[in-house]
Amino acid sequence: MQRSPNFDERIDRRGTHSAKWDKMETVYGVPADGGIAMWVADMDFRPPSCVQSALDGMNAHGIYGYFGDDRAYLAAIRWWMSNRHGWEVSPDSVFTTHGLVNGTALCVEAYTKPGDGVVLMTPVYHAFARIVACSGRQVVECPLAREEGRYVLDIPAWDAAMTGKERMLILCSPHNPGGRVWTRDELRAIADFCKRHDLILVSDEIHHDLVMPGHKHMVMPVAAPEIMDRLVMMTATTKTFNIAGAHIGNVIIPDERLRALFRGRMDALGISPNSFGMAMATAAYSPEGAAWVDALNLYLDGNRRLFDAGIDSIPGVRSMPLESTYLAWADFSGRAWRLPNSPRASRSRRGSPSTMARPSARAARASCASTWRRRAMSLWKRWSA
Repeated sequence: MQRSPNFDERIDRRGTHSAKWDKMETVYGVPADGGIAMWVADMDFRPPSCVQSALDGMNAHGIYGYFGDDRAYLAAIRWWMSNRHGWEVSPDSVFTTHGLVNGTALCVEAYTKPGDGVVLMTPVYHAFARIVACSGRQVVECPLAREEGRYVLDIPAWDAAMTGKERMLILCSPHNPGGRVWTRDELRAIADFCKRHDLILVSDEIHHDLVMPGHKHMVMPVAAPEIMDRLVMMTATTKTFNIAGAHIGNVIIPDERLRALFRGRMDALGISPNSFGMAMATAAYSPEGAAWVDALNLYLDGNRRLFDAGIDSIPGVRSMPLESTYLAWADFSGRAWRLPNSPRASRSRRGSPSTMARPSARAARASCASTWRRRAMSLWKRWSA
């Protein structure tokens, strides 16, 4: 039986091999018992009880062999995409990877060659640039413009920057870190840009279920169906349901030619799914999981409002309007202040100016309130000294 989620529960994750808590002192010099971890994109909430029940069933069975028969898993993906996004997915188009960072790397390997350009709409999730560079490809930055405090496309500038050596564009939709839910017109403009410059479009939509009330995400196949012959979709349960440790993601490829190239890379690297991730994802993509996500988004919206009120109360600081994700993005340029030179500050978001910072809103509300009080006091002390 599905239990009502208790997002107000404060769960102690210290000493549980949690990257965000147990590596904080190593990375930032802040001990976990004296700080609040808001720097890694996972939540401090338990997943829906249907996910835990799936793991309990596996543990009760007690045999952990190779995974086989993915019909229920594929049916769950198809049900979710159809019911939540109006997108009909063919089971033949679905590939299972070890998360979407792995999926991104496979796309770069499958569809580009060393020296090719890969376009990123910056600032954007830092792992994209790392993967591109480590694969021997060239990062081509197409900076987003800012209008009325939020990011927008700058297609004319991007057209002028193309050299003909670019082969792929990696889209973050919804956008991380800016929290934008791209409109149909914006998505179609991106699709047209890719057609005009003969680019494979890899659309990372890992945050597409985490959308604030009043906004509606549109998947690229629905927004621009004419792009199917050059489109690679990436989706996952991991961010939505807080199961990132499962390291499972879906790369969904409508075009058979692109599927064959991708399948070749997966076969060459011997990639196959893990049974725990498959079970968790199958359970999550369900009516019970959908009800949990609906409740989660309402709770995250409350946290967003708390953060916005705190950020905007400080003179010269503004929070970028958050339409999706749980990753707030704050502009400190009005204070003529720069981020400290921490190990991650310079690489947290590719193309991000040093006056932008990323708090987050994915913990119990009491923790978020405590975080903001500490952050505000620290900033006031810095600026009044």
